[in-house]
Amino acid sequence: MDEANNELAEVSVGSILTGTVVKIEEKQVLVDIGYKTEGIVPISELSNLHVETSSDVVQEGDQLSLKVKKVDDDEVVLSKKAVDSEKAWDKLEQTYHNNEIFEVEIKEVVKGGLVVDVGVRGFIPASLVETYFVEDFSDYKNRILKVKIVDLNRDQNRVILSHRAVTEEEADSKKQALLQTLEPGQIIEGTVQRLTNFGAFVDIGGIDGLVHISELAHEHVEKASDVVSEGENIKVEVLSIDRDNERVSLSHKKTLPGPWENISNRIASGDIINGTVKRLVNFGAFVELQPGVEGLVHISQIANRHIGTPQEVLETGQQIDVKVLDVNEKEERISLSIKELEQEQEATEYKQYEKTEDQSGFQLGDFIGDKLNKYK
Repeated sequence: MDEANNELAEVSVGSILTGTVVKIEEKQVLVDIGYKTEGIVPISELSNLHVETSSDVVQEGDQLSLKVKKVDDDEVVLSKKAVDSEKAWDKLEQTYHNNEIFEVEIKEVVKGGLVVDVGVRGFIPASLVETYFVEDFSDYKNRILKVKIVDLNRDQNRVILSHRAVTEEEADSKKQALLQTLEPGQIIEGTVQRLTNFGAFVDIGGIDGLVHISELAHEHVEKASDVVSEGENIKVEVLSIDRDNERVSLSHKKTLPGPWENISNRIASGDIINGTVKRLVNFGAFVELQPGVEGLVHISQIANRHIGTPQEVLETGQQIDVKVLDVNEKEERISLSIKELEQEQEATEYKQYEKTEDQSGFQLGDFIGDKLNKYK
């Protein structure tokens, strides 16, 4: 015993020793530190995090650096976490000042956030985990996240980390790189993020560009939801880039077949089509035949008589039948006529009238003949 006490006297509180784990008990670990008396590492001194059993942290045969916490008669109480903390704090302070990004493993999910082991207990508040709201963090345990230190206080043993800050920095870096590569006329794919009364915002890889409602389709669009929906992948063409204000204007309709494309396969000379009067001008009326396709009824083709203005016969919004006179797909022009339809209708009615008159004349003659014969 005297020999052991003499050896223990050489061990002072605060000194750092190297020991080998020789026995693992549920709530403590026994360590060979080169003395006849084995050192004791209580479970509370094994880690800065909560530990259920000693074997969660160390195994027999592990070499540990330990700080002497207490020397009492033939007992030496040691701490692993004290050594880990001192080493960790020096590295954490350097990492914090250099604004470095590093990876951590989520050890615990607690109320209000996530706990990690960075040599000391590190905490990621719920608001600093993601850029979006997360209702349940249970599946984050054991995940690896990139983080940076946003608050560090050695005296208060406080280490606050943020994964959100890393995500935002990466997104901003990606955005800036994309802004430099975009050029007007590029056709790219994007995802509709949100709809507004003036158009749709589309994510094109880190930037939300605006497709104005007038650029959603070739035809008139009342509301964006009539054409696209949130989450939908669509093709867009870059119209303009404002790099200073990080704004990108896009067009969806420019990636779609134009209303005039292959129009001659759908509309041909001689066709009779029902359309809508869209505009009245002094030289005629523009009639919409299909969405985005309008033809002109020249004032001379509006009526089967002389008129001074188109307004004498037609009004905007009116549904009318027109006859196609000519289709010019290259110049996107279609000539129409109402007069020819009227002439054809009049000719048909006249023929029917003549036929009816002939038949009526024959029947009347027979009737008169019958009558005369009756009075003979």
